[in-house]
Amino acid sequence: MKFHRDRLGFSQGKLAKKADTTANYIASIEACRRFPSVEVLEKIADALNVDTPELFLIEPVHINSINRLEEEMAGEIPRIIADYLAKKFTAYLLD
Repeated sequence: MKFHRDRLGFSQGKLAKKADTTANYIASIEACRRFPSVEVLEKIADALNVDTPELFLIEPVHINSINRLEEEMAGEIPRIIADYLAKKFTAYLLD
């Protein structure tokens, strides 16, 4: 939920107003101190212009994307270093 709120530049107060609740309640939800009813979740999702399930899916999707990027980069780093060293060595030999 916070991801979507930040993405839109909404304060907790602005989201609360759009979802017809209070900023303290939004803060409690984001801090995992309270869990809203389905009705409130739907209002929050509408205010954030997302489908209700997206309120729960963004973190795992984001973490999976980061993990996939790390795996791809891990294979590229040795090649990048080898290319860099080859260029440095060639420049050294040509000097």
